[in-house]
Amino acid sequence: MAKAVKLADIAERVGVSTVTVSKALSGQKGVSEEVREKIHSIAEELGYQQPSAARKSQNQKSYNIGILISERFLDKYESFYWQMYQSVATRATAKECFTMLEVIGMAEEENGRLPKLVQERKVDGIIVIGKMMDDYLQHLNTEAGIPVIYLDYYNGREASDSVISNSYYGTYELTYYLYRMGHRKIAYVGTLLATESITDRYFGYQKALLELGLEQKKEWVLDDRHIETGKIDTVNMLQLPKDMPTAFVCNCDLTASFLIKKLRENGYRVPEDISVVGFDNYLYPGLSDIRITTYEVDMGEMARRAIHNMIKKITSDNFKGGVTVVEGRLVLKDSVSHV
Repeated sequence: MAKAVKLADIAERVGVSTVTVSKALSGQKGVSEEVREKIHSIAEELGYQQPSAARKSQNQKSYNIGILISERFLDKYESFYWQMYQSVATRATAKECFTMLEVIGMAEEENGRLPKLVQERKVDGIIVIGKMMDDYLQHLNTEAGIPVIYLDYYNGREASDSVISNSYYGTYELTYYLYRMGHRKIAYVGTLLATESITDRYFGYQKALLELGLEQKKEWVLDDRHIETGKIDTVNMLQLPKDMPTAFVCNCDLTASFLIKKLRENGYRVPEDISVVGFDNYLYPGLSDIRITTYEVDMGEMARRAIHNMIKKITSDNFKGGVTVVEGRLVLKDSVSHV
């Protein structure tokens, strides 16, 4: 039989006292939100159950949770959302819930056809991973009749419950890092308004430029994908500017890998001539022979929060809706050099 997890075990992992752990887990005051979240995360990882929860565990109900992903995100190199789905499924299993995946085709989105999981009433709630057409999501929210949560996407134009990474601060931090490495001519790669995250990452980049007093050129904001479909097409969309910057902030690692290839085709060396940073800390194996400096998305924590919020939304157990922002971290690799 597995050894029961004690408060002291959690306290040792987090580096706080058992009193702090007890306060955090029981919802008492006197603990910062950052520490409280860390304690809850470690407690869940270790499988800790409060005595009252343990007594109720036999009566705890499990739920079926549908996962929707647009087919546009499941192309050959778009494995990021496959990994995110796996993280969600793993977290759901830990909470004794089941997940069912349904890939939504472009025809279903355009025609507003509800997922089969919803039509056949097979699930208690829906988690939508990534962006879909606004009209389709609005139709899903109003017609599904079950809770819906967005993961790695939000819609600021209407009330929605979402879990997202900190896109804004992530590119802000990446741009500041390039500045500290001596770069003063910094471009951004990502089609604005193609997704909320790409646009948020652009604003984080812009905030850093403003604070640092760096030049902002229109030609240094480069497209990487078709705005209608969201498909990356750096061969036709991404055009290098005549006045070349010394560094590029890319909205994702996939785009960064394609940019590096294009730069090399045009005679530039990375990072000796031009530095490149990405976002996500995930790249399909073999796409780049250089390790790309990036901002890592905490996929595990995003999955944990999505499942946690979904269960609360299903049970109406003190659920507070809105956008949950999950912090990531800067990961330094080999694609940046000092100027």
